Amino acid sequence: MSTINETLIRLQKSPFRAKFHLSDKDRKYISEKGLDTIRSHAADFISKRLAPAYISNDGKQTPMRGHPVFVAQHACACCCRGCLNKWYKVPMGVELTENQQERIVNLLMAWIEKELNA
Repeated sequence: MSTINETLIRLQKSPFRAKFHLSDKDRKYISEKGLDTIRSHAADFISKRLAPAYISNDGKQTPMRGHPVFVAQHACACCCRGCLNKWYKVPMGVELTENQQERIVNLLMAWIEKELNA
């Protein structure tokens, strides 16, 4: 099991994952809402769009932009069950546990905070 920092370093080695960055609009939204609200949004998105065992539109459920968490999900390979399986060996067809969901949210928030400090 790797740490969040190790995971972020590994993700940056992927040309596709490394191209994602927060836009000025994303940064403004975070500034207006605060990180606690963004974390709450992330937890909600993960529980509804990623945690179920079967997702009818898996692979297409996370927009590429429109919310800072969506950008973070793509940057962190937490955008669909296929990416979770490929990057983190999370089995397909099994509902995510509360612990798994929390770990994903923690990773997304670490990426967002790193982007804000870049």
